[in-house]
Amino acid sequence: MIIPDINLLLYAYDAASSFHAKAAAWWQGCLSGTEPIGLLPVVAFGFVRIGTSTRAFQNPMTPSEAAGHVRSWLEQPPVELLEPHPGHVERVLKLLEDLGTAGNLVTDAQLAVAALDHDAVLHTTDTDFIRFGTLRWFNPVTGVGSASQRRTKGS
Repeated sequence: MIIPDINLLLYAYDAASSFHAKAAAWWQGCLSGTEPIGLLPVVAFGFVRIGTSTRAFQNPMTPSEAAGHVRSWLEQPPVELLEPHPGHVERVLKLLEDLGTAGNLVTDAQLAVAALDHDAVLHTTDTDFIRFGTLRWFNPVTGVGSASQRRTKGS
């Protein structure tokens, strides 16, 4: 299973981004593929929050445009809305305490714990995920990822 990060989804829809072409190709490939995609509510709402922000984009999406993208993803066969497992909040808080930091890593920690709980590979361009030990991650823009994410299916 793939769990997409907010940043990649934003790049896929932001033609002004230097990552746009690769991110858009990656996302279209995911949506038309067979690998399950777990869309977390925090990612869906983060996409809407940041994608409609005039502080983040010179030409932000309207709320209807952003919501329309999220709805269209949820209609695609490989996409499922992925709810956190029981105990998610406590595991995220413990991870943040263990790291000794929070701030900008709070959302990242939520994604990391969800990916670990669902045995998923987090797709992201954010290098902060290196901090999360056993997390399997992959950057489809650069082709770089954690060594452990390259395991074969069934192993």
